[in-house]
Amino acid sequence: MGFRIRLMVDGDSRALAVDPRTTLLDALRDHLRVTTPKKGCDHGQCGACTVVLDGRRVVSCLTLAIAQDGATVTTAAGLADGNELHPVQRAFLDRDALQCGFCTPGQLCSAVAMLAEAADGVPSAVTGDGDPTVLTEEEIRERMSGNLCRCGAYVNIVAALRDVVAGARE
Repeated sequence: MGFRIRLMVDGDSRALAVDPRTTLLDALRDHLRVTTPKKGCDHGQCGACTVVLDGRRVVSCLTLAIAQDGATVTTAAGLADGNELHPVQRAFLDRDALQCGFCTPGQLCSAVAMLAEAADGVPSAVTGDGDPTVLTEEEIRERMSGNLCRCGAYVNIVAALRDVVAGARE
């Protein structure tokens, strides 16, 4: 027996029945066949399953689907506007900020939500008395620290996000 919920996933309204123990990640991948978020560690430690849930980034492997009835979920596949890539997606490509690509969907979702958090003035652990809207390299690294890359593409990920920040200032 499942509980009926409805999610707005990447712009599409989707209904499904879930067991109360079903994670959002499993609901997306196994029930809705949305395979963009990846199952990495299944313990909330790697960030491969990161999605944007109602405007905030979450690790979907630790988020219960039943508690998200009516929520809006954006995966990396839903960041683009038609054929127009999101600026973060474009920067990742331009800076070669991926290697195997397994962590990339989670990195992209985390980066998009992180930029919004910073723009809203949400401080990080390294902000201190500084301005949380100023994204230094140290700020970017701290804010993205929940997303691991097995290949070590961090240098290019940070460079891509610095490009996005610089482009937003122009």
